[in-house]
Amino acid sequence: MSAHMPYCVHTMCGITGYIGQKEATEIILEGLHALEYRGYDSAGIAVLENGGMSVLKSVGKVAALEAKLAAVGNFAGAHVGIGHTRWATHGAPSDKNSHPHGNARVQIVHNGIIENYAVLRKMLLEKGYTFESETDTEVAAKLIDLRYRECGDHLDALAAVMREMVGSYAIAVLFADTPDRLYAIKKDNPLIVGVGEGENFIASDIAAVLRHTKNYYPLGDLQMAVVTAHSIEIMDIDKRPLHPEMMTADWSVEAAERGGYPHFMIKEINEEPAAVEKTLHPRIAGMLPDFEGEHLSDERLRRAKSVTFVACGTAMHAGLVGKAAIERLCRIPVKVEIASEFRYNDPILTPDDLVIIISQSGETADSLAALRLAKSRGAYTLGIVNVIGSSIAREADNVIYTWAGPEISVASTKAYTVQISLIYLLSIRMALLCGRLNEAEARAYTEKLYCDMPRVIEETLKTEDAIKAAAVDFANYEDLFFIGRGIDYFLSMEGSLKLKEISYIHSEAYAAGELKHGTISLITDKMPVIALATDEALYEKMISNIREVKARGAKVLLITRRDAEHAVDEAERVLYIPDCDPLFAAIPLATVLQLLAYHVAAARGCDIDKPRNLAKSVTVE
Repeated sequence: MSAHMPYCVHTMCGITGYIGQKEATEIILEGLHALEYRGYDSAGIAVLENGGMSVLKSVGKVAALEAKLAAVGNFAGAHVGIGHTRWATHGAPSDKNSHPHGNARVQIVHNGIIENYAVLRKMLLEKGYTFESETDTEVAAKLIDLRYRECGDHLDALAAVMREMVGSYAIAVLFADTPDRLYAIKKDNPLIVGVGEGENFIASDIAAVLRHTKNYYPLGDLQMAVVTAHSIEIMDIDKRPLHPEMMTADWSVEAAERGGYPHFMIKEINEEPAAVEKTLHPRIAGMLPDFEGEHLSDERLRRAKSVTFVACGTAMHAGLVGKAAIERLCRIPVKVEIASEFRYNDPILTPDDLVIIISQSGETADSLAALRLAKSRGAYTLGIVNVIGSSIAREADNVIYTWAGPEISVASTKAYTVQISLIYLLSIRMALLCGRLNEAEARAYTEKLYCDMPRVIEETLKTEDAIKAAAVDFANYEDLFFIGRGIDYFLSMEGSLKLKEISYIHSEAYAAGELKHGTISLITDKMPVIALATDEALYEKMISNIREVKARGAKVLLITRRDAEHAVDEAERVLYIPDCDPLFAAIPLATVLQLLAYHVAAARGCDIDKPRNLAKSVTVE
């Protein structure tokens, strides 16, 4: 790829396609609305109607495309088509850069990056093709057109293109001369084929088609699909038939809708008690952790001499909580690695190492690459993911599903809370297996986790008014600090990330003991501080750190336990987490921080569910 040439990176864009007897446009728009959390810079649609290709694109959210379509008659009468909602990191959002791309013979929508697009573009220019956009997608579209013109066979053309393109892609293809079918190809980017009755679908994920089906086939790498209204053929790049297992989503349509809440984020925070219970319940037998249903052998867990969590963003912060839990309960070393850095640090791994990959989507590109590296080095890999049949779920040696249900808001909330709850349960199991806990101790911890935590989260949610009042204090600041010690520091990192994601306030988290090593120079009366102090053993240290920042003019919000009376006088405002076992205090603390970020963003008038420049997860580097 030529570094000086502009191109469009498609990270978490949304693809949808329909073929059946219903109005294609209506179903495609419905799917695009459901996928808008994956990208909302522009949107477009292509359908086959009256024997020809009709294409319409629009900058902005799907509603803008919808308005354009209404003006031209919604392409009424079309029963097959494809659509796309785009999130761009390179190449300005514009009509010309929007998808679909192609010509009168072929139109495509694409997620991913064609790394050798510049070489392919040069070749296509020499063949007489011209280009209107800056995108690598237009290169893919015209390459498909060229190879089809040369060989006259749709599948041979697509297979040839897959062999030529370097990079990642999920592509849905519409050929004008086959109005009775859709095509799809895939490599390192998620794509599913939804299974209906007298109709079938192509989509980036199941959320796009939940109103019509819960059944789907996830496409594997270098696979192709031919989809008609009544059949689905999946094959490899050599056109050999494949028979993958059909997956069934346990999500309801209602779960993917706001249900009367003003935003998905606040809805998903309020779903945390039920999500935690749903996740933990099937993994408990006799009030002991039990992963028999996942076929996760006790021997594999017992054998682990070290654990490495690998993840990105919020999921990485869940790994930090996991580090604290496993090291405390099991007394084995734990590392937490940022997935995007893991591969480049030449990690030392052995068959006795357990590598845990955490990802809500199960498709995060950096995490998937880290998983593959860990497997190549002989480590045992365990995926903790939410989406059934996702790439990480399929490729890890074993997988534990979080069963959090759909999470639509870009800022992760319930997925994080469920991840750390599940990791706590895994930690208890590992501690029992390695002899650090006896059965009575393990049962006691399991009971506190399973029986108490949903109630504790409910109690936390009842303090929302106090959290909202505190949020108002911070809405007009542009910079702030979070500080904490121990596991509170790890939660500070997540609280800071949540706040900056959706409120656009510059926020940083620091280990409180590090303040005096440089950071305290930034503390003034214009720099508020949110101090986390839930660990009784560290109260006195935290009081000292709070006094340090107050002496320099900082306004302090303290988040602590009810029994920390001696600490509350040091802060202008105090929020409390409910009483619970200190080991699990991270769970209600997470809920407080999520609510705080939500209400700060609401007070600032931010687009909470669709923050600028972000998408739900990143499926390319």
